[in-house]
Amino acid sequence: MEIIPLGDSALIVRVREQFEDAPEETLNEVMRIFQLLQRAAIPGVIELAPAYTSVAIFFDPVTVPKANGAANGVFDELATRIRNVVSAASRRHRRRTAASAPRLIEIPVCYDSAFGLDLDRVAEHTKLSEREIVDVHSTAEYRVACIGFVPGFTFLAGLPKNLATPRRDVPRKEILPGSVGIGGAQTGIYPLRSPGGWNLIGRTPLKLFEATKNPPTLLHPGDRVRFRAITREEFDSLIS
Repeated sequence: MEIIPLGDSALIVRVREQFEDAPEETLNEVMRIFQLLQRAAIPGVIELAPAYTSVAIFFDPVTVPKANGAANGVFDELATRIRNVVSAASRRHRRRTAASAPRLIEIPVCYDSAFGLDLDRVAEHTKLSEREIVDVHSTAEYRVACIGFVPGFTFLAGLPKNLATPRRDVPRKEILPGSVGIGGAQTGIYPLRSPGGWNLIGRTPLKLFEATKNPPTLLHPGDRVRFRAITREEFDSLIS
């Protein structure tokens, strides 16, 4: 585990070097560290953000020294606290504490041509028919690797390799909320109306981000996700 500064009010806890070699194991380890630090509630820490191989820690550089009596600087104090949290968990259990079991969330998706604006482009690249693309995409199981880009945008690991398609050369200026896309070796869902360069293959009627809710995001890092293909009629009946 490596801990490195990220500016004057954040640091990165790098859990693994690579993601692609062992994605499931790496994500489980990232979530384990994330949950340990979350439960530890280190004074002065404002937010924790898990990603593919690391956990970002954002903190108040004024509060941390006061709360923790830091004598060697904020970064060194936090790094020490983080290592103590992780090593204490290892001492309490002979085997490393496992991350909590992830939730399994089903996301209905309409792959109608009105929403799958790039199905033809994905078909041309993958040499699969549009029907095969829908079948492969909707029968795989994914993990939420991280949330980012815009509030609630889900980066999903687990896209079958035969669906991997490069991002569009020219991004769209506006994408509808709920749009499901493929970008390289990942799939994801646009939660808000925003620009984007991923290949659009469908749309979900579910709201992935609502600022008035706590938590505001439907999906969380570590969640398992399955897509369920629905008709246009079912989509229209579910969207609000």
